[in-house]
Amino acid sequence: MSQYFAIHVTHPQRRLLAQAAEIVRNGGVIVYPTDSTYALACHIGDKDALDRIRAIRRLDKLHHFTLVCRDLKELSIYARVDNSSYRILKHYTPGPFTFLLHASREVPRRLVHPKRRTIGIRVPDHVVAQGLLEALGEPMMSTSLILPDAANALSDPEEIRAELEKRVDLVIDGGACGLTATTVVDLTEVPPVVVRPGLGVFE
Repeated sequence: MSQYFAIHVTHPQRRLLAQAAEIVRNGGVIVYPTDSTYALACHIGDKDALDRIRAIRRLDKLHHFTLVCRDLKELSIYARVDNSSYRILKHYTPGPFTFLLHASREVPRRLVHPKRRTIGIRVPDHVVAQGLLEALGEPMMSTSLILPDAANALSDPEEIRAELEKRVDLVIDGGACGLTATTVVDLTEVPPVVVRPGLGVFE
């Protein structure tokens, strides 16, 4: 049975954020709100938790996972960012975008695309997500909460709880989120390529 935290959308309770961060540190899989959809997340170094997320979403080994970061400074630790990419990132973050970049050596190999050696990086513009990352003190491994055979992400916290309460350790209720996932932009290509249109508008 998963825990369920009803968190204030604009002034999230620090006590609950600290408890959520501790669940992540201890190997838990959580559901949390973002500026696009609800998402699944776990600790960046936890293989078992990652495998649980793969099972929930039925993902293969070629799926691009995303590192959710607090800011560009943290992002640059885990990805190789040149000057042109940095300008783009500075303009579009925080926001509903996931950027594909070449992974640095700090990223565990299991999170890196096996053929392209890339990683998805994201800086969400959401108070609860940012508060959780601050409490954790490091990025989380994350992916949108789109269940197998579903066209859109789950958006209602009560529905998420009913669907996943035996498969995740925590559901953070931050109110209703959207149905549209992030826009994914490949910054390893010149010029950059939108590989998945989503909520963000990339020009």
